[in-house]
Amino acid sequence: QVQLVESGGGLVQAGGSLRLSCGISGSIFKINQIGWYRQAPGKQRELVASITGSNNINYEDSVKGRFTISRNNAKNTVYLQMNSLKPEDKAVYYCNVEGLTRQLIPHDAWGQGTQVTVSS
Repeated sequence: QVQLVESGGGLVQAGGSLRLSCGISGSIFKINQIGWYRQAPGKQRELVASITGSNNINYEDSVKGRFTISRNNAKNTVYLQMNSLKPEDKAVYYCNVEGLTRQLIPHDAWGQGTQVTVSS
């Protein structure tokens, strides 16, 4: 089983920055992709940024140039650095890890979410 714990959300003024963290633990054999998603009230969950096991990175268009995804393998942690935040970035942010457990069972784990609020 894979567990994810997110932290780092909060309230920030427009133009400010936050760094989200996602701690990964459990029975992991291989990670195919780690993604940061967000869900605003009344909207569908969307993929904001992702990093594959081979470190290919992709961003949703609205966050390109402002958000940066990174990983620290030694700490089993993935980060989302968010700069130049806008009110429309307000959402609950979720970490997701897709891969294989040590038993070679596919897993698709989600964190509990962390709230990001941006005031104008």
